[in-house]
Amino acid sequence: MSVPPRFVRCPQCATPVEWSPTSRWRPFCSERCKTIDLGAWASEAYRIPVDESADDESPRVPGPADDDAR
Repeated sequence: MSVPPRFVRCPQCATPVEWSPTSRWRPFCSERCKTIDLGAWASEAYRIPVDESADDESPRVPGPADDDAR
């Protein structure tokens, strides 16, 4: 019994892409979509949300800049 191919949508353009080892750029449909996505991450167009209040509660770790203040 053969398993039917699984398809996913390209995260950049939503084109259906077969999820298999023969799909060279998966999950993207092409090198172009892969490069566009990488460029968006590099230019910080995508951001992972951070809870700023969590940073205030963490202890401060002294660094090299603290040595100059003494």
